[in-house]
Amino acid sequence: MKLEGVRVLDLSQFLPGPLMTMIMADHGAEVIKVEAPGEGDPGRHIGLGQGGHTTFFRNMNRGKKSVVLNLKDPADREALLTLAEAADVFVEAFRPGVVKRLGVDYDAVAARNPRIVYASICAFGQTGPRRDLPAHDLAVEAYAGTVSVNLGNDGEPVMPFIPAADIAASLMALGGITMALYRREKTGRGDYLDVAMLDSLLACLPNVLGPVFVEKRAPVPKHERSWGGSAFYRPYRTRDGRHVVLGAQEIKFVKNLLGEWGRPDLVELAERGPGPHQQPLMEFLQGQFETRTQAEWEAWFAGRDIGFAPVRNLREAFDEAQVRERGMLLVDEAGIEHVGVPIRFACEPAQPRFGLPEAGQDNEALITSLRRS
Repeated sequence: MKLEGVRVLDLSQFLPGPLMTMIMADHGAEVIKVEAPGEGDPGRHIGLGQGGHTTFFRNMNRGKKSVVLNLKDPADREALLTLAEAADVFVEAFRPGVVKRLGVDYDAVAARNPRIVYASICAFGQTGPRRDLPAHDLAVEAYAGTVSVNLGNDGEPVMPFIPAADIAASLMALGGITMALYRREKTGRGDYLDVAMLDSLLACLPNVLGPVFVEKRAPVPKHERSWGGSAFYRPYRTRDGRHVVLGAQEIKFVKNLLGEWGRPDLVELAERGPGPHQQPLMEFLQGQFETRTQAEWEAWFAGRDIGFAPVRNLREAFDEAQVRERGMLLVDEAGIEHVGVPIRFACEPAQPRFGLPEAGQDNEALITSLRRS
């Protein structure tokens, strides 16, 4: 596997860090999860679970080892630094300044192991006026402006449906770490990586910043191409109260559908781009979709070259033949379901290990031996 032989010390909790290091574990890395005494990673106790672990914890921590260390204790701190001497990657997600106070910041670790790739993941990064604020995904999304464009039908902000700042930071950290490991092969030295959830989320908006950068204004979501201002890029209700989407606004698709429905006169509204002038087109399409059920429309669109999709719920999504064919729903020997591996290599594919560590289960093997030596 691609990361076989890479050892990772993971001090992170909740989502961004643990997800990233689990992806590394799926691809062969040895990931040692470092947990605090007591309840350990809070993800162990969030939401529904089975087989002794929550789904939240399972989806981000399979295939890892676990040690419990009290980093305020000098002996435990020294044990971590000794482990770091033989590690390739060190991941932490505390608020800025915490690892310095604990004596396990980049300078302390790099002094013992100059080859270490050390990644810090936090809400706002290690610099700037907001660096010390406590924040999870929702607060970061609010600062990033994405909550302001995530609106309900009443025009009011609604809860984001995916933890976009968490996920973006996780993937940015994964990319940065692998770049640093690649560079280390040439220089022999590691590096320090400062990943902010806010930075990562802002970097995910390159296609929607026209009004922001050109006209120096906040966009009006319902008039914008990606947020509902295009009749061929939005959801519609069907006769049975379910929904479908038109998800491709290239004019060839517009002509294909409106030609089928005998309304080529409406094509010019789409050709003028997104905005309120498309309202008559949206109303026509809504009227059409209300004449059949979701399943009937799915059958009708089959084989037609038009961007269309039924709106699945999450259970339906994981039951899709496409998802199962791609291995994105995995089932272990106990019948417990797991999210699959999205990074697919032709050579050395991932080999996810379904085992989940109990907090501190590897203390004897990894820590006690260090103290004896």
